[in-house]
Amino acid sequence: MSARILIVDDSVVIRQLLREVLTADPGLEIAGVAANGRIALAMLDQVSPDLVTLDVEMPELDGLETLQQLRRTHPRLPVIMFSTVTERGARASIESLALGASDYVTKPANVGSVALAKERIREQLIPKIKALCKLPAEAPPPPSLSPLRLRPSALTGPRQQPRSSAIELVAIGCSTGGPNALAEILPQLPRDFAVPLLIVQHMPPIFTRFLAQRLDSMCALRVREAVAGEAVQPGTIWIAPGDFHLKVVRSMTELLLATEQSAAENSCRPSVDVLFRSIAGACGGNVLAVVLTGMGQDGLRGCKELSQSGARIWVQDEASSVVWGMPGFIAREQIADRILPLSEIGAEITRNVAALAKSKAQRQQA
Repeated sequence: MSARILIVDDSVVIRQLLREVLTADPGLEIAGVAANGRIALAMLDQVSPDLVTLDVEMPELDGLETLQQLRRTHPRLPVIMFSTVTERGARASIESLALGASDYVTKPANVGSVALAKERIREQLIPKIKALCKLPAEAPPPPSLSPLRLRPSALTGPRQQPRSSAIELVAIGCSTGGPNALAEILPQLPRDFAVPLLIVQHMPPIFTRFLAQRLDSMCALRVREAVAGEAVQPGTIWIAPGDFHLKVVRSMTELLLATEQSAAENSCRPSVDVLFRSIAGACGGNVLAVVLTGMGQDGLRGCKELSQSGARIWVQDEASSVVWGMPGFIAREQIADRILPLSEIGAEITRNVAALAKSKAQRQQA
């Protein structure tokens, strides 16, 4: 089984790099190559690709305009945007996700050699192509994670603490498909949402700032890129900045944000595991952790620590996920208390936080 890729880029050099990298993988083949969006649209029905890589900046018809037209005729065809790591490229990539792009990859810049550029493309692009085209990854899941046995609220081992009756903080981890999932969930949260919310979305620098700005324009709550030293208070949603791990630390009676550039975990910085582990240490079980669509298994170890502390663990279901990697690993390990479709997650977060906040207030008054 192989996937047929249509490469769309106005750069001869980039087209050649992509062709050489992709054809070297036995699971991939080139369906066609186009120098701009207009040519690509004319080729779609002729070459029938399984996935399109689409440059953002092109003459005649740029990537965003091409994507809009492509989505009218091919609403489910996976599209990966291929953009530069610049403010303009980052802004366009975030906009492309809102227009229906499946994911994005940044072009290698200042890497020093063609060999390093190829390696960067191979590491970043090929796993996303295979995930979106549902091709088997090079490394199979660990045997302990298969076959899939889903039992709601079942755990691989007993909790060290009973499930907490309070929620002090909500934390979300996501990757491929995450920006659009967040755009569906976060606008459902009310202005009086009673607890802080922290997010790790796998993204490079600059991109996370524009993602925060986009989500802020859609939400009743403020959405900001996290800044070290800020107090974690209700009314604001913080997104981990690209290339920095985000942590929560307790200082006396308040929670503070911390950022660091220690080694990547699960090939990710920011890493969901780093955030979740810090929250387990700072908040114990008074946490609702939600893992949404994404590749890989980032978040699994952190969820295990949170679960053993008595925290609630929810994951997005397979049917509504762009890629059921991150939530799927947690579900297979049976540490997910709930497995929910994307359409229900926002309302359920709101309902649970409000109910537990009301219960806490009643206990304090009693």
